[in-house]
Amino acid sequence: MLVDTHCHLGAEQFDSDRSDVVRRAREAAVRHIVVVADSEPATRRAIALARELNLSATAGVHPHEASSWNPRVAAAIEAALGDRQVVAVGETGLDYHYDHSPRNAQRSAFAAQLQLGARLGLPVVVHSRSADDDMSAMLRDTDAIYILHSFSSGPDVLAAALAANAYVSFSGMVTFKSWKDDDAVRAVPADRLLIETDAPYLAPTPHRGKRNEPAYLREVALKIAELRDEDPDEITTKTTRNAAACFGNRITEHTSP
Repeated sequence: MLVDTHCHLGAEQFDSDRSDVVRRAREAAVRHIVVVADSEPATRRAIALARELNLSATAGVHPHEASSWNPRVAAAIEAALGDRQVVAVGETGLDYHYDHSPRNAQRSAFAAQLQLGARLGLPVVVHSRSADDDMSAMLRDTDAIYILHSFSSGPDVLAAALAANAYVSFSGMVTFKSWKDDDAVRAVPADRLLIETDAPYLAPTPHRGKRNEPAYLREVALKIAELRDEDPDEITTKTTRNAAACFGNRITEHTSP
């Protein structure tokens, strides 16, 4: 059985067949899905879906939406983190590739959410793109438990994560012909390795060009096993166990035999 630790199930791409997507995931041995939020409205949506479909949710504000961060939104996110469906803060972080929000706003919102995670004892889901210097510095300065989601950053960010005993999650990008960082996949300790789809984005080979969905998670597990020269069943077992250790009892409830 598998756990999709990062899926945007609330995205409009799933509006026509969301229940079928979850059914197909379970038929493909994906036992549980973490529905990731990227804004205050998306947080409410993620929690509602988690409640409706017996999944888990996150609560947070993505760097693209960092300009929306203010005391009211901060209070709303903190309140949402108390919901029993919610297992993590985020998705938050830094994205200097698109710069949809000013960089100072991104850093401020990210720092605030790292502090929330540290104070509440919840893991923080971290998005990092084209921001390695600031990201590695901020990660070295936090006490929060965190997950580098859909890892594609450089060695400094990975080094900061490994030094902090953080979790590192890989997506369908590892199956792309353009993927060049096999060493990062091999460097992550066995007890800190996670996998995800980031659906509806980043569909793995052989599903490139299609909408991604949790049922495709096995393709990621198979590629990770190949790159680490491990048995696929071992990767499945390890990543499921790690998801439960990272996100807590709600995952354990759905993955225990």
